[in-house]
Amino acid sequence: MKKIGILNGEISSVVSKMGHKDLIAIGDCGLPIPDKTKRIDIALSKDIPSFIDTLKNVLLELQVEEVILATETEENNPKVFMEIKKQFKNVKFTFITHEELKVMLNECKAIIRTGEQTPYANIILKSGVIF
Repeated sequence: MKKIGILNGEISSVVSKMGHKDLIAIGDCGLPIPDKTKRIDIALSKDIPSFIDTLKNVLLELQVEEVILATETEENNPKVFMEIKKQFKNVKFTFITHEELKVMLNECKAIIRTGEQTPYANIILKSGVIF
């Protein structure tokens, strides 16, 4: 049994296989996931697990060089936006429309679907390197 880090086998597997500039997304339970993109569905019930808890756990193991968010996030979900900003130091933030973000999901290695039920609680993380 794994002792530390991400215990979910699918998430751990995807993160361990990511290379520089690969993309992974974390989304609320309403985010449309393209058929061709790996879906890691961890939603149990309303807000369980939360978007922020899931993000924090992924960040325990993933080196991130860029955060991609919908421009609508800050205005429509300021609480989640502020929590996202707290998680990153010296990381580039790129803002695109929610529609552009949904198109970009096609480029992700996987999308983690949480139980989050607040608007625009979605993020794409671009993998960095640790050296």
